[in-house]
Amino acid sequence: MPLSGKRIVVTRPRELAQGLAALIAQAGGEPLLFPTIEIRDAEDPAPARALLARLHEFDLAVFVSPSAVRKAFELAAGREWPARLRVAAVGAGTRRELESRGLRQVIAPAGRADSEALLALPEMAGARRVAIFRGAGGREWLGEALAARGARVEYAECYRRERPPAAPLPDGRVDAFCVSSGEALRNLLSLLGRERVAQAPVFVPHERVAAVARELNLREPVLAGPADAEMLAALVAYFGAAK
Repeated sequence: MPLSGKRIVVTRPRELAQGLAALIAQAGGEPLLFPTIEIRDAEDPAPARALLARLHEFDLAVFVSPSAVRKAFELAAGREWPARLRVAAVGAGTRRELESRGLRQVIAPAGRADSEALLALPEMAGARRVAIFRGAGGREWLGEALAARGARVEYAECYRRERPPAAPLPDGRVDAFCVSSGEALRNLLSLLGRERVAQAPVFVPHERVAAVARELNLREPVLAGPADAEMLAALVAYFGAAK
């Protein structure tokens, strides 16, 4: 099996890590779940609930992550989705999360999972009232770019990301780290220390995260892709070439 004997740390939030962990195990590897970000409820959910109550005023709702979908729908508490409201997702994982809740014709980039790729889609043209569902303190680029096009943008911060308390990583060798964001990578260093992280390659989904790894003076990261299958393919290719 291509990952036989390889111990691979998955740093995604626990509720988002199971898919990649299962693929690693199916390929013969040993996934080590070590979340470096916890997804928690918004400190004050009232503004997001208030925006959800007037979704009919918007013509486009954008979700930046699977967690944004999950937490927004928890806050919506069964509220009916407006029939004419278009919906967009930053990436395939977020699109699948929306589709699992019955939403169809989700606007999402087919390749890169980032705001730039989403905004480049022709379906994003012409939006005038846009609601962006995100975590507290999320990236501003998409909202600013839509506003520059003439859209009125409002944010619904429906969750927050926090670094978990320190916990031990299982003893023994680590062959790779899978990291999904710059924040997760910085948290990994804080939790484990530079010496431990520097012992193994770091696999990242996006050039933006690779740039953070270089900024932190880690070894050259391995650029995979945002999907679980892309991350697995990068792991298999790397360890296959190393034999």
